[in-house]
Amino acid sequence: MKEEAKTKPSLNAEMKNLREKIRALEDSENKRREAEEALRKSEEQLRQWQRVEAIGRLAGGVAHDFNNLLMTILGCSELLLREFDPNDPRREEVEEIRRAAQRATSLTHQLLAFGRRQVLQPRVLDLNEIVENMDRMLRRMIGEDIQFLTILAPGLWPVKVDPGQIEQVIMNLVVNARDAMPQGGRLTVETSNIKLDEEYARRHIAVKPGAFVMLAVTDTGCGMNAETRSHLFEPFFTTKEKEKGTGLGLSTVYGIVKQSGGNIWAYSEVGKGSTFKVYLPRAEEAVKVYKPKEIAPEAARGTETILLVEDEEAVRTMISRVLQGSGYKVLEACQGREAIEVCRKHQGPIHLMVTDVIMPQMSGRELAERLARVRPETKVLFMSGYPDNAIVHHGVLDPGTAFLQKPFTLTALENKVREVLEPGSGGKK
Repeated sequence: MKEEAKTKPSLNAEMKNLREKIRALEDSENKRREAEEALRKSEEQLRQWQRVEAIGRLAGGVAHDFNNLLMTILGCSELLLREFDPNDPRREEVEEIRRAAQRATSLTHQLLAFGRRQVLQPRVLDLNEIVENMDRMLRRMIGEDIQFLTILAPGLWPVKVDPGQIEQVIMNLVVNARDAMPQGGRLTVETSNIKLDEEYARRHIAVKPGAFVMLAVTDTGCGMNAETRSHLFEPFFTTKEKEKGTGLGLSTVYGIVKQSGGNIWAYSEVGKGSTFKVYLPRAEEAVKVYKPKEIAPEAARGTETILLVEDEEAVRTMISRVLQGSGYKVLEACQGREAIEVCRKHQGPIHLMVTDVIMPQMSGRELAERLARVRPETKVLFMSGYPDNAIVHHGVLDPGTAFLQKPFTLTALENKVREVLEPGSGGKK
């Protein structure tokens, strides 16, 4: 009996040890499965990210190739409309050409945004102020059948972004949320300060840990399945009916956010709505007051001498006609060396050089530097179909650089020329 009593505790101990080993094995197996699932999700994120990046490079290149063509179509149609009598029956056809060019221009701008080839003019600002300034417009846009809420965190950290571009991000996300709630619902725009840790960065491709300002747009709409989420930011991908969307809204948002140094993630389930979270890096500088630029209602005029340097003949001819029609004396050159020769021969002052950035033999930046040595008083206005490292760094303009993104309207050209020649004029004279 004594021997049996001694054996029983020993057996119990062995059973306990065995159960602990089994639990340890089960825990190990669960951790292995969790690790495999985390790896699978990371690989899926990486594949989506690589696909979107590749499409972005292609889209940006295609958009650039179209810009000079659109510049000519848009500009020539505007010139014709200026010359036609208001009652001329031919105006209708020309206006249709202009509208088509404007639609194409909008598409190329969206493709450039997705491809991160826009020129940004960032400033340090309070994101809450941007949301508050857009409040009335957003409420009108979403309609009365949707409850609109804003939850803005006090003491929000500053961010350094292009205010016009971040407004585009907010508007596109709100429109997307509205369209997901055709029967009405609740739409919430929220801001907060967030610190993303190493663990979050490991679970989200391309995210670096640090301090961020979060902008979240949440709807109670139809939601999305996994297949839809995997293509969400690709250009021309849309779940909307034909003629009801271009499929560029969210891809534009993606490009703007990434070019601004941030990240965007979507969370959604079918029937449970969606949330888009934008993370923008915290800026260390103080907030600067943002006031949208006033746009002159009419084209500005002048009498100064302008050197126009553009290698595309059709674009050069059109811009020259516009500037001469606005009262300026225009000297023309098709590339940098010819421009230098024109400067050498011209006896009077040259008040402004308007130059393309990408040209054969010599870039616009190099031409401007050489011109500054002999005519330091001459101001410079760059124009280009897409930003190039000759004038920008990672798509951000150097302070004080005057720039026009092609294709632009003739009125925008005239007002920008006046603004550069006479700072503070707002394009008016």
